[in-house]
Amino acid sequence: MWQCARSTTSLSMRSDYSYSGGQRHRRVRRRRKRHTARQRFWRYVKSGRFIVSLFAFAAVFLFVTSGIVAIRAFRAHRAVADDVVDIDISGSDSKSVATDTVPVTEDMQVTLEAPPDPEVASFAPGYTFERTDRTKKLPKFKEDGSGSTVVSQYVVLVDVDTGEIVCERKPDEIINPASMTKILTLLVAVEQLGDRDLDELYQITTEITDYVYSHDCSAVGWMPGEKVTIEDLLYGTILPSGADAVQGLCDVVAGGQEEFVSLMNEKAEELGLSDTAHFTNATGLYDENHHCTPEDMAAILKAALQYETCREVLNARTYTTRKTKKHPDGILISNWFLRRIEDKPLPGDVCGAKTGFVKESGNCAASYLVTEDGGHYICVTGWSTSAWRCIYDHVDIYNGYVK
Repeated sequence: MWQCARSTTSLSMRSDYSYSGGQRHRRVRRRRKRHTARQRFWRYVKSGRFIVSLFAFAAVFLFVTSGIVAIRAFRAHRAVADDVVDIDISGSDSKSVATDTVPVTEDMQVTLEAPPDPEVASFAPGYTFERTDRTKKLPKFKEDGSGSTVVSQYVVLVDVDTGEIVCERKPDEIINPASMTKILTLLVAVEQLGDRDLDELYQITTEITDYVYSHDCSAVGWMPGEKVTIEDLLYGTILPSGADAVQGLCDVVAGGQEEFVSLMNEKAEELGLSDTAHFTNATGLYDENHHCTPEDMAAILKAALQYETCREVLNARTYTTRKTKKHPDGILISNWFLRRIEDKPLPGDVCGAKTGFVKESGNCAASYLVTEDGGHYICVTGWSTSAWRCIYDHVDIYNGYVK
């Protein structure tokens, strides 16, 4: 009996030993396999075959990529070759027009003009305005009501469809345009951006917020490090008159304000305004060399209205910026001129506006009216006594002189 128990115990011990020994053998074999695999890998890397394989892979990759590019170029060429243009062939004694199609080849240069934007198709060409015998002189403002109700010292109202000045009060006086400057800032930015993606992100910098603080400017309210879209910068420039948005646009478009201002002055010269208009900053801060006339500003607004993006920004009542960690709901911004004038009796709708104020020029504004019968007018005023009075000046001018 004792022998049987000892035998059983011995058998159990041998079984346990045998099991644990098997585990050790398996672990050793796995380590040897891994060790052997690593040796084979490093021998392969150190050998010339590894370099040859790399070159072969690179050659295949380049070949495939070149093939794809070549195929796409061939298809694009075929698409251009297959395009056709209509050529008018008019008979000498017939009002009808026959058309034929001619394929476009590389030897032919055909210019196809885009159809005019219906919104501005009726605008008179050019950016100069004509005084006629119908142009009215606004009488002086008198508090007793015996004169004009328009307080602003500088006024010009333009019929954009005819190019005529409807009424005026010192329209060619040199003034500081204050934040009306931002209309030109918007125009230059939209032209320079072209087809660039407006959802592209831009990060607000400490230099931008420092600029806003040091010059006591209006701002959208972004903080350093926030990433906003280019579209946010466009709307932020006009609706709250944000200097932080302006500085961001200058950086995105031209790499800085100095370079951007050069583009602004080039645009003023292109519009034929360089004799009376000159700009030293994109924000509208006062500077004795930063100036234009009310008539110049009307021309700048007319130029901006040629672009759909500019019209949308200038006509926006409210806009909410991109959501960020610091502003999880975005920032709601408003064009208070438009929101305050929209419930006033007018001969149409004000479809765009930008205000401005510096103590050297008082309250000023530029607005765009579309009448009920489709007429288009631009009104620019300068040196009014308050933001509200400036709005009522535009109401009185439109109601008094737009037919």
